[in-house]
Amino acid sequence: MTDSLGFVQAHTRLSPVPLVPEILLHQAEEAIALWERTETSSSGQQPPPFWGFAWAGGQALARYVLDNPSLVTARRVLDLAAGSGLVAIAAAKAGAASVTAVDIDPLSTAAVAANASANTVTVTAVERDVLDERPDAEVILAGDVFYSREMATRMMAYFQRAVRAGTAVLVGDPGRAYLPPAGLRKLASYEVPVVATLEDAAIKHTTVWEILAK
Repeated sequence: MTDSLGFVQAHTRLSPVPLVPEILLHQAEEAIALWERTETSSSGQQPPPFWGFAWAGGQALARYVLDNPSLVTARRVLDLAAGSGLVAIAAAKAGAASVTAVDIDPLSTAAVAANASANTVTVTAVERDVLDERPDAEVILAGDVFYSREMATRMMAYFQRAVRAGTAVLVGDPGRAYLPPAGLRKLASYEVPVVATLEDAAIKHTTVWEILAK
């Protein structure tokens, strides 16, 4: 896809995030339609357009960061599997020294750039799989990452390396199937409005967890 930014802007509408209305995101109004357009607009295989929606875990984590800015103030923050960049934008608004948003989808990096600009904050968007690398941040934030067994296993290995190195790791999760059963400390819970066609309900009970060292 040659014009990723144009695609993002053409198929979304800039609107407030339900649980975090102080943040604007380019959000898709029709979930299935965006899925189909993403597939037909590219010659190669594209990841699902997670960047086009404010997922429950990201909303909860963004709300928590904005309400507890000391978590990120003057610290280097990584938003992992960033999607739209919602959590990264919250960290930037809360006073992080620097914020990097990482995702494997090139459309995600375009969405992050558009959304950061719309909220007048600075976020560095990186298209790369970093899960086998050495974690390099003072705070790692991740929303909705436990949606498959393989991803959950890789994420937890990365998180444990980070925690053992002294990095704070927080995740937002609405009860995904592969949320680890142990090694978590509950920080907060929210009732999060979500896109009903993507989830099994219009509201998802969502928890912000801190990852503990094993």
